[in-house]
Amino acid sequence: MESRKTIYFGMFLGGLIGGYIPALVWGASIFSFSSLLGNAIGAIIGIYITFKLTR
Repeated sequence: MESRKTIYFGMFLGGLIGGYIPALVWGASIFSFSSLLGNAIGAIIGIYITFKLTR
């Protein structure tokens, strides 16, 4: 059960970072399509990284 919480935290953190990168790099809005796409990609990467770290 503890690893599930860790993976959710990784998903949250990855999504947060991935969604904020377009706003920092080229000034896109937080609610733009590029930020939403970055959020999804960041969440997937966050899940993958935390899954590998907990196994």
